[in-house]
Amino acid sequence: MRKLILSVILIALLVFTFFSNFILSDNTLPLETIKFDTGDTAWMIVATALVLLMTPGLGFFYGGMVGKKNVISTMLQSFMAMVIVSLLWVVIGFGLSFGPSIGGVIGNPISYLFFQNVGVHSSWSLAPTIPFLLFALFQAKFAIITPALVTGAFAERIRFWAYLLFMVLFILVVYAPLAHCTWHPDGLLFKLGVLDFAGGTVVHMSAGWAALAGAIFLGKRKVQKVAPARITYVLLGTGLLWFGWFGFNAGSAMGANGLAVQALATTTVAAAAASMTWVFLDKIMGHKISAMGACIGAIVGLVAITPAAGYVSVPHSIFIGIFSSIVSNFVVLKFPKGKIDDALDVFGCHGVGGMTGMLLTGVFASKSVNAAVTDQGLIFGETTLFFHQVVALVCVSIFAFIASYFLFYIVNKITPLRVTEEKEELGLDITQHGEFL
Repeated sequence: MRKLILSVILIALLVFTFFSNFILSDNTLPLETIKFDTGDTAWMIVATALVLLMTPGLGFFYGGMVGKKNVISTMLQSFMAMVIVSLLWVVIGFGLSFGPSIGGVIGNPISYLFFQNVGVHSSWSLAPTIPFLLFALFQAKFAIITPALVTGAFAERIRFWAYLLFMVLFILVVYAPLAHCTWHPDGLLFKLGVLDFAGGTVVHMSAGWAALAGAIFLGKRKVQKVAPARITYVLLGTGLLWFGWFGFNAGSAMGANGLAVQALATTTVAAAAASMTWVFLDKIMGHKISAMGACIGAIVGLVAITPAAGYVSVPHSIFIGIFSSIVSNFVVLKFPKGKIDDALDVFGCHGVGGMTGMLLTGVFASKSVNAAVTDQGLIFGETTLFFHQVVALVCVSIFAFIASYFLFYIVNKITPLRVTEEKEELGLDITQHGEFL
């Protein structure tokens, strides 16, 4: 049956794309009607490439943390997110996320099916200085890394084909509605006034809650405590993620402008502050200063500053980095690992980091940093924005967890999620892929 389904997918794509000029319409404007800013366009091309680099960086980050017999499988899960989600985004994902709004919850995919009407002759309303196609490709990289983030929670025990199916369903059912609600001008959260500069809700909270749902549904690994295979991979992955995050956050300014520079600055110092804090906490609690701790702290800071990057000052970004690192460190330390096996602490780092960042955006967002801020944060004596951020946090958390758990349930009904105990003991590299280190 699986061979038949895969064959049908390939044949359908071949036929549809071959005759696409007869099937699809193209209503984009003539080239002469719009002038794009070459500087903005050049920066956004670079930013798009930087965000894509984050996914293989995540592969190294996660791959170095798992046991030696699961390194290839763990890294391949991130790599395949680039493969599958890229095509899914072109076919229907972008339309669901940014198509004409249906009730402020989801986009109508028909207008942008197979990227029809998404070209270089028009622009997105909130990114008028760059081609529409470039905006769509930039957003694709966010969609790619989100399900890849989830994989750290169920590392070392999930069947590869089941993961691929979950990834597709997650993009369609969880990611696309959240992206639409948060970033589309007609989205419910956008119209409410919720601020999420680069993905606190859409990427990190959704991935964190999906990770928790997956860890609960799949159950514990047979052996939970394993020695990390390659600490050097973790260091390399952290470096690639930090480097790519400049495209993630500064690119979300949608141009080569002062706001991009502000986001780059807040991203840099928040990551540094969080990494320093995690290392200090390790020492305070009597542990050795570790490379793993420094890397995890940096990632937490990057996660937490993501929703706030273009709305807060540099000093406030330092506070966000320090505070988020303390909170995530506490959650990771107190997380019931004996009962819930979130293998690589995805919920404690990405989920909690994203939620902390969303709340602190409601505390520190400032009109002096970004004129688009209509309601300022709590520290400026205003409460409206913080209330909206809390509403978004609660609603997104409930939706992401329940929807993700339901998807795991559905996938498990179609094909078993977990490998057998024998295959888990042998390792996923050899049993799922026939390869090993």
